Amino acid sequence: MADVIEAGAARDSAPPPAGPTRRRRATERGNRATPYLFLAPYLILFGVFGLAPILFGVWISLHQWDLQLPNRPFIGFDNYQDLFSSDSAIYGDWWSSVRATGIFTLFSVPLLVVIPLGLALLLNRSFPGRTFFRAAFFAPYVLGVAVIGLLWRFLLDANLGLVNRLLGAVGLPSDTPWVTDVPWAWVSLVGVTVWWTCGFNAVIYLAGLQDIPAELYEAAKVDGAGGWDRFRHVTIPGLRPVMLFVFTTTILASANVFGQAFLITQGAPGEQTRTVVWRIVDEGLRDYDAGRAAAMSVFFALMLAVVSIVNFRLFRYRED
Repeated sequence: MADVIEAGAARDSAPPPAGPTRRRRATERGNRATPYLFLAPYLILFGVFGLAPILFGVWISLHQWDLQLPNRPFIGFDNYQDLFSSDSAIYGDWWSSVRATGIFTLFSVPLLVVIPLGLALLLNRSFPGRTFFRAAFFAPYVLGVAVIGLLWRFLLDANLGLVNRLLGAVGLPSDTPWVTDVPWAWVSLVGVTVWWTCGFNAVIYLAGLQDIPAELYEAAKVDGAGGWDRFRHVTIPGLRPVMLFVFTTTILASANVFGQAFLITQGAPGEQTRTVVWRIVDEGLRDYDAGRAAAMSVFFALMLAVVSIVNFRLFRYRED
């Protein structure tokens, strides 16, 4: 009897079989790996078409990469030094393009942030034909830059353009050089870009406005808040994440302007409206110096990254 009791006690104190524990651990490892399996297709595509070209571009920027020559020697950071050396052949053209891009970004971004917000506030109200006006304001955005550029190149022509004809018909100057002289060239580029792209930002704002609970506006009315107070204390805080997205993407898009300047002003007058992207394209594809073009691209990307980080920091500070 004692032997039977001891045997039963030994069985009770024996460790559980290893099979279920191993299966549980395998299941846990499988659960941890599941998100990465779903992300794998994107990560593969990003690595092949995103990360690999970026790294290859950085590698090219460290070489004298002339597309017409078989030998491409390693020169370190010489291409980057040429961007800051006043003795280099590209110094003047490079910083002139940076200045042109800065002017365009400085004047276009505020308009592309404020005007779409006003449109969204109007289109968020209930009135007859609201759907039509929403579509009408967004319609230009679906057109390609080639269509927009050629269209406005003819409309803004100083001699034959419809814009000067209409201005002359109402008694205003009819010989304004919209695409051949400053500041009119900048007015044309900024105006066309705002007309073309403000509908997209307005749709983004409109989606953000519809996510703000109506109860907040009702509570503000009960507390006696007027229209301006409701806009400041309800609408703006509710749109802050959307405004961060709009502001950041608008800066990046304006800084990468190329098609409008290439087709509308064609860089005129002189090369005052020749932007950074245009300068990079010329350096790499016209002058066949891919090394310098890659160095310009990397440096410009770092500039935009710094601007984006500062933008996020400022918006986060306001939220806190």
